[in-house]
Amino acid sequence: MKELLVVDLGLMEYGAAWELQRRVADARKADAVSDVILLCEHPHVITLGRGGKRSNLRVTDDMLRGMGVAFFETSRGGDITYHGPGQLVGYPILSLAEIRRDVAWYVRSLEESMMRATAEFGLASKRVCGRSGVWVEKKEIKEVGDVEEVQDEEKLAAIGVHLSRWVTSHGFAYNVSTDLSYFDLIVPCGIIGKRTTSLEKLLGRRVDMKEVAPRIVAHLAEIFGLAPRAGDRDDLEAALRAHEEQAATLAI
Repeated sequence: MKELLVVDLGLMEYGAAWELQRRVADARKADAVSDVILLCEHPHVITLGRGGKRSNLRVTDDMLRGMGVAFFETSRGGDITYHGPGQLVGYPILSLAEIRRDVAWYVRSLEESMMRATAEFGLASKRVCGRSGVWVEKKEIKEVGDVEEVQDEEKLAAIGVHLSRWVTSHGFAYNVSTDLSYFDLIVPCGIIGKRTTSLEKLLGRRVDMKEVAPRIVAHLAEIFGLAPRAGDRDDLEAALRAHEEQAATLAI
């Protein structure tokens, strides 16, 4: 079974994480590193996917700066989303050429890993046709003449990916203890009328990131047929530098 190197980056600024993804993806294309998943949290940031609409940002750039929220236009799929403390962000950098060359299956597999992890907390989650990510049902009581129960969905996790030569980058964002008020700055994922939720909100208790990350990684590795191994960021950096130095030498 091939290895999945799991590297926990802790809290990392979005731009730095994006640059690290690029370097790891380049190394993966050259088989200089194994499959990798980078785990992190980001300081407050809003990102726009390559197919996204800037109009889904509800505030001005000046307002974002005043709130200490960064903004990036990215190469991932999907529309607009928010990342911040309390949200588990995973960036799988995998060679699908060695697993399965199927982008739709890959996205469904990311969803499946998070749905299985959510189930371990005693919560049911689901997919919604045409809307990537992980959703949970919300029951509301509304008075429309007689009292009736209304079903709706809230988004627990978002997905936006990029592929180059069958090597993946970007990935998923799972709300563990996220401050959901920041999603009011945007139309989340460009879907009007749908709100986000978090694991803490659903469970009604505090949830530590360490309760969640290993579960998602374990299910993801199982689905992709990989053996997870905790990796050290310094060791990953050393492998990347060795690859980059070799590539520079060959380019001369």
